[in-house]
Amino acid sequence: MEKTKKPQSGYGIVEGVIWQQLLIFFFPILLGTFFQQLYNTADAMIVGKYVGKQALAAVGGSTGNLINLIVGFFVGLASGATVIISQFYGARKQNDVSRTVHTAIALALTGGAVLTLVGYFLSPTLLQWMNTPQDVMGPAVTYIRIYFLGMIPSLIYNIGSGILRAVGDSRRPLYFLVAACMTNIVLDLLLVMGADMGVAGAAIATILSQTVSAVLVVVVLMRSSQAYHLSWRQVRFHTDLLGRIVQIGLPAGLQSVMYSISNVLIQAFVNNFGTDVSAAWSAWGRLDGFQWMILNAFGISITTFVGQNFGAMKYDRVKKGVRECLAMAFASAALCSVFLLLFGRSFFHLFANDEVVIDKGMEILRLIAPFYVTYTCVEILSGAMRGAGESVVPTLFTLCGICVLRLVWLLGFVSRNPSIPLTMISYPMTWVITSCLFIVYYLKGGWMKRCQDRLITRRQE
Repeated sequence: MEKTKKPQSGYGIVEGVIWQQLLIFFFPILLGTFFQQLYNTADAMIVGKYVGKQALAAVGGSTGNLINLIVGFFVGLASGATVIISQFYGARKQNDVSRTVHTAIALALTGGAVLTLVGYFLSPTLLQWMNTPQDVMGPAVTYIRIYFLGMIPSLIYNIGSGILRAVGDSRRPLYFLVAACMTNIVLDLLLVMGADMGVAGAAIATILSQTVSAVLVVVVLMRSSQAYHLSWRQVRFHTDLLGRIVQIGLPAGLQSVMYSISNVLIQAFVNNFGTDVSAAWSAWGRLDGFQWMILNAFGISITTFVGQNFGAMKYDRVKKGVRECLAMAFASAALCSVFLLLFGRSFFHLFANDEVVIDKGMEILRLIAPFYVTYTCVEILSGAMRGAGESVVPTLFTLCGICVLRLVWLLGFVSRNPSIPLTMISYPMTWVITSCLFIVYYLKGGWMKRCQDRLITRRQE
């Protein structure tokens, strides 16, 4: 009984200096996403250097986009649970926190089983639709089928770490990722280089390391004495909460699908340029991921910050938090652009020995990296709105501003005049337009008042 009366760690987010609280939450997430990126990059580096450019294209490129398409939908859907838990936690509603946690775990188990079947049987056909080069197709199918066998532990880790972040604990998910990353690198070296298993070894290393992170997060949830304690006997769907999770998370899941579909289409165009460009695009995706890990960490931070402060009805603190998070994210994006432009070629040498591949990679980098700052408002403002429970409009903006416009550009212009510059310019062009939509809606859309009214109505019910 004594333990339940003590202040819980996550409540610090609704108190203290805002930028300091954001950074305290941000850095563990940043380090976690760094290790997540390193986790993914290890496969590409080892198979690219020791197996060949076909293997490099197989573990990135088409397979990476396809994995993001299928898995991203579920992770986006499950993010609704993170928002709801953060709001309940900020409002000190412990029973509702517990019910949401067990509903989220049930969703992870069910979703993981479905994605295993869908990914294993449909991915070869989808890879063919993406114009995957014939010399890449065999290893790509091998890699992705093995990868999808690890969907249940992957989703349990993602949901479990989301639960911990929702209550303000961003450190332990970091520790779990470090453990998984180190496991992945060791197994890559043993299976790819030592046992000469090629892309199959890289895939097996990935799913085994995902299992390590899943076990760690489950142990922490089961041992907790707080509201987010996990009891397997209580894992079930609570239909009222499942409906709210879907209401908030489905738009986020669809938004992820929209991003992935546009990236899949771009991948199909890139594949038409041949194996060298496809390998360069795969290597670039790993470098590009380090920029997105920073923005993603800011996005997760502001979503949790807004969720808890909104649940605590501290609306002025929400607005100040968004402004300060935007300033830090802008500065980070600008610095990342400069860093990649200065040192990009050296990093490409980590993935490939072929100078043609490296030259193509630098061409892609110069067309995209200078414009990272133009996407910042999309990530931060959509994260803030989602933390308050506003998820439909950000999804519509993403659909129109990024996905539809990008598809129109690719199918209407690039298909007639295929080239790398015309393909890559679709990124900064759509980022600028979508950022403008978010800025106008954030300032003039009246979204916060509607979220406040919904929160008050739920508390009166």
